[in-house]
Amino acid sequence: VMARSSPLYKLLMVQCLKQKGHVVAVTGDGTNDAPALKEADVGLSMGIQGTEVAKESSDIVILDDNFNTVVTVLSWGRCVYNNIQKFIQFQLTVNVAALVINFIAAVSAGEVPLTAVQLLWVNLIMDTLGALALATERPTKELLDKPPVGRTAPLITNIMWRNLLSQALYQIAVLLTLQFKGESIFNVTKEVKDTLIFNAFVLCQVFNEFNSRKLETMNIFEDLHRNPLFIGIIGFTIILQAVMVEFLRKFADTQRLNWRQWAACIIIGVISWPISLLVKLIPVPEEPFFTSLARSIHTVRKIIHRFPHRNARLVTAKDAEKVCH
Repeated sequence: VMARSSPLYKLLMVQCLKQKGHVVAVTGDGTNDAPALKEADVGLSMGIQGTEVAKESSDIVILDDNFNTVVTVLSWGRCVYNNIQKFIQFQLTVNVAALVINFIAAVSAGEVPLTAVQLLWVNLIMDTLGALALATERPTKELLDKPPVGRTAPLITNIMWRNLLSQALYQIAVLLTLQFKGESIFNVTKEVKDTLIFNAFVLCQVFNEFNSRKLETMNIFEDLHRNPLFIGIIGFTIILQAVMVEFLRKFADTQRLNWRQWAACIIIGVISWPISLLVKLIPVPEEPFFTSLARSIHTVRKIIHRFPHRNARLVTAKDAEKVCH
């Protein structure tokens, strides 16, 4: 506790904490607080009692001078950061699955199941509607129970890697099965099989949006009733996909599907829910993945350098004598 401290001491305290790697927030209302407010990562000034100098030096102005508002600000800040992570996990799953599916199909069969128009459609609805759905998530009490995120903490955590890779591998396995065995499984033509792949891929992303709502929580439907916009966007996305498949066949290069084929696509998407539940039971290390990888590579290199090269030979006394002469 620092009592009756001067502006210089406040500034030094902020600088020392930042040097130690802490993320520093400062609240103040007077002119003498301006240097610390300016130096801090987040400066909060009082809107009623605060001076104009303090307000100009701060990042956030508390209009009602109520410290409880700081908790609200903190919860919304963490919510925005968490929603960004949700969308990154969701979008990386889409991109990884689409890239691997098209690459393997092109190398093995010489053709891609997802056309350029279909990929543009997927990116259009997932980048806009998907981002809007996940961005509307409101703050929860669990966000304040978590420790603060460090200054050097990675944006993509090990938990996110676990979630997105599991969903991407599931989608790749199912859609490649449809690519090579879909015609015999459903007894359909190649055109209908490609439409099945496209429709199943989009519905996988729709159902995966529910998984992306909760990065760690098992119950992905928790507080879903508090976000009617999310439900509306999901419904609107499914309607657009149905229109794309059933009525815009020439534009999207698709064929009409019967109710059994639609049910199969929906079931493929729904299976991602129990997969997400099981995957969240798998523990992950707290250390970032790439940090662990770099440390492992450094350890292996040190071990290799400890042993002499196999082509090197021991220096004998005669060799040393020749060098001296």
